[in-house]
Amino acid sequence: MVKRRLFLSATGAGLFGLFGHAHARPDNSGTLAIGAAWRGPAESDAHQVGVLEVDWSAPALRVRHAVAVPSRPHGLLPEPDGALLAVALRPGRWLMRIDGDGRVVAQVAPDDAGRTTFGGHVVASRDGRWLYTTETDVGDRRGRIGVRDARTLRKVDQWPTHGVEPHQLLVAADGRLLVANGGIHRDADDRKRDLDRMDSSLVCLDGHSGALLGQWRAPDPRLSIRHIVFGMPAEGAAPLLGLALQAEHDDPARRAEAPALAIWDGTSLAVPARQAAAAGYAGDIAAAVDGGFVISNAFTNRAWLWRPDHADGLTEVAHLQRAYALAPWHNGGVIVAAARGVGRWHPTQPPAMVPWPAPMALDNHWVTWPGGT
Repeated sequence: MVKRRLFLSATGAGLFGLFGHAHARPDNSGTLAIGAAWRGPAESDAHQVGVLEVDWSAPALRVRHAVAVPSRPHGLLPEPDGALLAVALRPGRWLMRIDGDGRVVAQVAPDDAGRTTFGGHVVASRDGRWLYTTETDVGDRRGRIGVRDARTLRKVDQWPTHGVEPHQLLVAADGRLLVANGGIHRDADDRKRDLDRMDSSLVCLDGHSGALLGQWRAPDPRLSIRHIVFGMPAEGAAPLLGLALQAEHDDPARRAEAPALAIWDGTSLAVPARQAAAAGYAGDIAAAVDGGFVISNAFTNRAWLWRPDHADGLTEVAHLQRAYALAPWHNGGVIVAAARGVGRWHPTQPPAMVPWPAPMALDNHWVTWPGGT
């Protein structure tokens, strides 16, 4: 089992605690660069996208650069040259590239004719030539994948997602495209409607043609598949895909008891048992130790670890106000965005917490560059 200890608490600051292994030496080497999306503490504050730097040894956190964006940002994609791609949350109308110096070097709309809106996420093909974005057709409200030239961001093709409200997407090691259709019908102003007609699914598409290769659904139609990530399996084992779920039941009690995680093994989609602790909502998901996943819930101020060898339950690894964005850290751990700063959890390292340089409200996601410590 994962051993835990309380390392931090606060009174009045809204910062609770983060748990980790005892009797381990900290890894404080290097500075971690994080691509992030945030706004100020007020709902009316401007949205920004930029790069944060965390120095664990100081400890200190600074904003390397920040760019104001037209509407709420969501999905982020770090590029090998230090640039950062950011895309608007539905029904967004912008995708931009910010270079390593914080300059906006490209910005495009979903398409020139205004036929689609962005769904919140972007991913690159294995060879880096193409970008894929989730989108929604403004006419029939069906999901689309925008296929884009990675150099210019311009759309060159689009494919159906075989569902509605596509959200996050990933490219598998073999080039296949996995897409989470959230399944929630929405009007032009993004208001949810007809929840009794929800149809969420995970689809697998050919990464060259967009042809449908497979489609899977959770056993409960009121579970919306939002975010997906491949795990980090042991050597020789096949990776699992973790699916973060958000329950949309009319009955609040049933919604609170719903699971927040599903697992896809390449053949079937299953919901592990006894997950009521997550209260039916996973805001983000990250790969973690032993081929498992960590999910967060900002409304219950917690993050939980699921592992394949303890498949029937969740282990609480963080208790932080507004625990939200997650990213993998140091071979099996995670970094967690919270109301007052960035925390880290690892099964063999002591936890740490670094406060924000100014009040900031992080969005669902943040990303690190390969090799970050």
